[in-house]
Amino acid sequence: MEQINLAIVEDDPVIKESLESLFQMNKAINLKSSVTSVESFRDNFDNFKPTDVNMVLLDVGLPGMSGIEGIPIVKKKFPDADVVMFTTYEEEEKIFNALCNGACSYITKRTSLSKLTEALFTVYRGGSYMSPSIARKVVQHFSPKPKIVKETMLTQRQQEIVDSIVEGLSYKMVADKLSISIDTVRDHIKKIYRMLHINSKGELIRRSLDGSI
Repeated sequence: MEQINLAIVEDDPVIKESLESLFQMNKAINLKSSVTSVESFRDNFDNFKPTDVNMVLLDVGLPGMSGIEGIPIVKKKFPDADVVMFTTYEEEEKIFNALCNGACSYITKRTSLSKLTEALFTVYRGGSYMSPSIARKVVQHFSPKPKIVKETMLTQRQQEIVDSIVEGLSYKMVADKLSISIDTVRDHIKKIYRMLHINSKGELIRRSLDGSI
C-alpha cells in the first residue's frame, strides 16, 4: 500500500492550514510534521528516525533559513526522503540552486491542490514533477544555445593573411610566405579592416583570437 510520510515546512498560515486539511483527508498520506521554518523542523529531529519521513514539502521563502539552505539539513536527517519545493519563486537561480542542493521537484503555489496531491504521488512512485512554467525554464536552460554567426566571411587568401599576421609576421614576410607582392598584402589588409570595421593590427589580432572572424 502506498504511504507518504510527509513533513510540511510552510510559513504562510492560510496555505499551511489548507495543506494540512487536504492531506489529512487522504489515507495514503501520513502527515508527520507541519512547521513554519527549517529551524523548527530541525529542532524536532530527535523525535524522528531517519525512515519516519519519506517526503518533505518545503517552501523557499521562509523566516530565518531559506528552504534552499535547509535542503542539505533535511537530507542529512532523512537521506531517503524526497524534497519537493513548493513556492512562489520562479527565478532560474532559485530553481537550479534547489535542484543542485538535492530537491527532486519544484512546484509553484499556483498549482491546484488536486494537482499538488497528484504531483506528490508521482514523486513517491519514483518520478519528478515540475510545474509547467518551471519545466519550460529548465528546458530552455539546457537547450542548445544558437551559435554566434560570424560577422564576415573572409576569402581563403584573406584568412591566410590574417593567420600570418597573428603569427607575428610583417607584411613583407607575409608576402614572401604567400608568394604575393607586399602591395597585394596591403590591399587585402585594407579590405579586411573595412569588413571588420577596425583600424589597427592589434584589433585584427584580438578579433582573430576571440573567434569573431
